[in-house]
Amino acid sequence: MGEARYTTILELRSIEHGRILDGVEDLLLQTDAGAIVARYHDAPTGDAAVIWVGGAGGGLDGPAGGLYPRLAGLLVGQGVASLRLHYRHPNDLIACIFDVLLGIEYLKKCGRGRVALVGHSFGGAVVISAGAVSQDVVAVAALSSQTRGAEYVNEISPRPLLLMHGTDDDVLSASCSHELYEQGGEPKELLLYPGASHSLDECRDGIDRDLTAWLRRVLAGVF
Repeated sequence: MGEARYTTILELRSIEHGRILDGVEDLLLQTDAGAIVARYHDAPTGDAAVIWVGGAGGGLDGPAGGLYPRLAGLLVGQGVASLRLHYRHPNDLIACIFDVLLGIEYLKKCGRGRVALVGHSFGGAVVISAGAVSQDVVAVAALSSQTRGAEYVNEISPRPLLLMHGTDDDVLSASCSHELYEQGGEPKELLLYPGASHSLDECRDGIDRDLTAWLRRVLAGVF
C-alpha cells in the first residue's frame, strides 16, 4: 500500500502547547485542514513512541477504563513516549489515517523515529492502514478491531502485529480479529479474552499486562 494511494497529506502548520500536568502536555496540532487535539507523554531518553487512538467517536483515553493514559504513564519510565490523539473528524477513515500519519511526523520532530500504533475498534482499522503506509511504524496493535478499512493488514509484515479481542464482544465479533489474523503476515499474535466485551473492561488487568509487555518487546526490537 503505497503513499500514492493518498492524494492529500496533512501539513503541520503550528503546535500550540498547553498545560503540563503530571508530565502530560496538552497539545493542539494545527494543520492545513483543522486542529488535532492531543496529549503528549514525554520520556527523558530513547527514540521510541506509541500513538494511541480511539474508536469511531475518537477520544483520548481508550477502552478498559482509561487504558491509554494508564499504559502511557507506565511506558515513560521505559524510555517510551506516547501521543494520544483525538481525530479531527471521527468515523472518517481516511481523515483519521491522515491524523495518525501527522502524529508520526510530529513524533519524528521530537526525535521519536520508531513508532508503535495502538487503536481500538474503528481505530484498529485506522492504525492498520496507517501502519501499512508508514515505514516509521515498527509495530501495530488493534484492539476489538473492525475489518472494514483494514484490508491491507498483510502489509504490516514483517513488522509485528498484535490483535486483542474479547470473546463476548457484541459490537464487533471476535471473528473480526480471527479474520485479520488469518490475513496478516508474520510475526503476528492473536490474544482472546474469555467473557470480555467490546470495551474490554472485564479483562483490564490482562490487557494492561499483555499490551505493556508486547510494546516493550517490539520497541526493543525483540519479536
